[in-house]
Amino acid sequence: MFELIIFGTIGLVVLVVGIILLNFGATWLRAFMSGAKVTLFQLVTLQLQKIPIRRIVDPRITAVRSGINVSIEDLSAHHLAGGQVEMVVKAIINAQKANIDLTFDHACAIDLATKGTSKNVVEAVHTSVNPQVIDCPPAEGSKRSIDAVAKDGIVIKARGRVTVRTNLASFVGGATEDTIVARVGEGIVSSIGSEQSYKDVLENPDRISKNVLAKGLDSNTAFEILSIDIADVDVGENVGAKLQAEQAESNKLVAQAQAEVRRAAAVASEQEMVARVEEMKAKVVEAEAQVPLAMAEAFRDGNLGIMDYYRMKNLAADTDMRSKIAGGDESSNSDKS
Repeated sequence: MFELIIFGTIGLVVLVVGIILLNFGATWLRAFMSGAKVTLFQLVTLQLQKIPIRRIVDPRITAVRSGINVSIEDLSAHHLAGGQVEMVVKAIINAQKANIDLTFDHACAIDLATKGTSKNVVEAVHTSVNPQVIDCPPAEGSKRSIDAVAKDGIVIKARGRVTVRTNLASFVGGATEDTIVARVGEGIVSSIGSEQSYKDVLENPDRISKNVLAKGLDSNTAFEILSIDIADVDVGENVGAKLQAEQAESNKLVAQAQAEVRRAAAVASEQEMVARVEEMKAKVVEAEAQVPLAMAEAFRDGNLGIMDYYRMKNLAADTDMRSKIAGGDESSNSDKS
């Protein structure tokens, strides 16, 4: 009975070892022959963690053959974090061949930073070796040029081409191409706006690129600006003259409005004077209406006699006659003339 237990245990162990060798023997042997030794325990651990073994072992073999010492644990940890192990190893190898200092941890950080974007760590290393050109404004955008106004009021339409390479040291957390395009566009507008005339821009377009390049626009970005070139410069409309014409039209409308205010004030003043004249006439009529009352009061009080009244009437009639005669003489004289 004891012998059966021993033989059963040995058989079970042989069976387990056989299964392990059957599943992992080829991979273990390939890694061993490549110099990238992997233990069977590590392979079983990867299997239990549901990590594709070939996606860890193959990159390790490639790395070891290229002289890069990276452990299975580091590769599996990056895979569990959602990274692309193959891309990281390939990027480190490319950086090593280009004499670029790129550690495994930094490469993993770049790989995770570019996750979900159109870029990857291999492209970042490639751009660091072979600079790329960024159009400003972008060719796929709606704007065809960067418009700026010189001091003489003439619009200048410019297009720039920015040559950059990846700055791996500040790639994680650094600003992207959009920031480069925005900063370069702002620099072009500022440089053109500082020129006295549009002719100066047309004569020396390289002055714009030198001024923009001297501003250090690549700070806190994932790129290093190598050069800024003005690819095209065109002359636009005369904004200064247009603004002056609009200002003159606005001043004319203001003057017309002020003149209308003065005319309305004059009309109001004239109407006020007419009203005052009518008011004074009313007062005269009112005063003349008091004369008969005063005469009647004088008759009652005995201060005015009947003869005095007739004498006053005669005097008024005589005055009226003299006035008519004088008026007739003046009219006849005017007729003779």
